[in-house]
Amino acid sequence: MAQESLHRVVVIVDANSNPFELGCATEVFGLRRTEELGRELYDFTLCSPAPETLMRDGFFTLTGVAGLEAAESADTLVVPNRPDVEVPRRPAVLAAVRRAHARGARLVGFCSGAFTLAEAGVLEGRRATAHWQWADAFRARFPGVRLEPDVLFVDDGDILTAAGSAAALDLGLHLVRRDHGAEAANAVSRRLVFAAHRDGGQRQFVERPVPDVPDESLAPVLAWAQERLDEPLGVDDLAARAAVSAATLHRRFRAQLGTTPLAWLTGERVALACRLIERGESRLDVVARRSGLGTTANLRARLHRATGLSPSAYRHRFGPV
Repeated sequence: MAQESLHRVVVIVDANSNPFELGCATEVFGLRRTEELGRELYDFTLCSPAPETLMRDGFFTLTGVAGLEAAESADTLVVPNRPDVEVPRRPAVLAAVRRAHARGARLVGFCSGAFTLAEAGVLEGRRATAHWQWADAFRARFPGVRLEPDVLFVDDGDILTAAGSAAALDLGLHLVRRDHGAEAANAVSRRLVFAAHRDGGQRQFVERPVPDVPDESLAPVLAWAQERLDEPLGVDDLAARAAVSAATLHRRFRAQLGTTPLAWLTGERVALACRLIERGESRLDVVARRSGLGTTANLRARLHRATGLSPSAYRHRFGPV
């Protein structure tokens, strides 16, 4: 693929921006992928409204990046995120966001980036999320935005927002999956040593991010289930494998993954169905059976809900050339 035909991702970095989310965007969209995929996925550019940008708490100064004019040609524009949410954003940055939105660019806000989008006026009447710590402040300032404070990220079509720092990786991988398919997203996640797929509707935080007792870890039962997705596994089967009751299993999934066992199983099966289609399997009944989704009707419904595409459209977009 020629460089000029690549989807162009531009990240605006402004004063007091968070380095972590900048790193997430760089890792997901900016690194070369020839080793993993044999091709590049994006044309990536950092830009700033000033020649020197002092990052959060003065950790370091960013220099040598493009000027704000680079945002004018972005296909996807990642807006600034900064912890001082009460400080107004630069008018030039807000104007660049409005122009990008008006010409149909995709807008992305990580963590407090939702404040930038809302201040630019592009979130009015739209769905969005932000870090749970700032949910009350966000609602008070922007009552016209439909804030969803207890999810990892929100995909509202041409505007996407991620809740907290690590959720920036979840949203980034979601965009790779949306743009290039499940195989590409899996390759990027392997490079990151990060979960390939966490559904955006999962909770922002879990009760116990690191299990207190090693034998309560869900990792063994998750690995066991991932090898048997084509079998008629249900919650009772997972509970039996973990040697706990179904109620206990639900509590552990909520505490450690922020989701339910059934939702996790469904997500894994949809991801497997996507990979099968990308690898060239054209028989929908075979895809449905091998992924554990059962029927072609269920496959169609689940795939459309997850990707917005029918199986044939997904094959046309991400299947073998």
